[in-house]
Amino acid sequence: MDNITSLEYNTERPLMAIPEYGRNVQNMINHCLTIADKEERNKCAKAIITVMGQVNPQLKDVEDYDHKLWDHLFIMSNFQLDVDSPYPKPSADFFEKKPEKIPYPHRKIKYGHYGAIMEDLIAAAVKLEDGEEKTFLIKRIANLLKTSYLLWNRNTVNDEVIVRHLEEYSKGQLTISPEELTDTKEILSHFKKNYNISNPINTNNNNRKRNKKNKSNYRRK
Repeated sequence: MDNITSLEYNTERPLMAIPEYGRNVQNMINHCLTIADKEERNKCAKAIITVMGQVNPQLKDVEDYDHKLWDHLFIMSNFQLDVDSPYPKPSADFFEKKPEKIPYPHRKIKYGHYGAIMEDLIAAAVKLEDGEEKTFLIKRIANLLKTSYLLWNRNTVNDEVIVRHLEEYSKGQLTISPEELTDTKEILSHFKKNYNISNPINTNNNNRKRNKKNKSNYRRK
């Protein structure tokens, strides 16, 4: 029994700053820190950079690939490694500094199922000069409104509602005849043909029921 080597679990080992490179790379960096001769230390650091690139080849698609590897090397050494890097050595303060908060856009949308982009499209159409381009854009926007309405609300819609919403959004500057809107059956047929959706709302409800059933089956296992 005395000859049996005790197992060492990762949970009992020191945490790694970037665990994606693995424990062996971390050990190589720890060893590099103990090398007294700077020239030898530089050779060791370059060898480690090569290994890091092989361990994570997907980083080659990242801009400034080599620069990122050297930054990771210094981070994993807790910024203690003294070697000659082809790039400026990063500072611990830079990485410990909390990023500034990005303000969340507080924009009220009149009708949530249309979204903010539709409001922007209508605002752009209002600014256009009268002509074929504006007429075409108004028709496209109106049919987009109708499509969104059908997709997120129900399988039928009153065309006059779409016309009224278009006028509300544009403050009466844009309008269209209900007869110019795409037929509801044609839009629903498009849903079914391209997205296998015959009734958007029923499909959403079925998805919720299926997900709930899958979770229930998983718990039983």
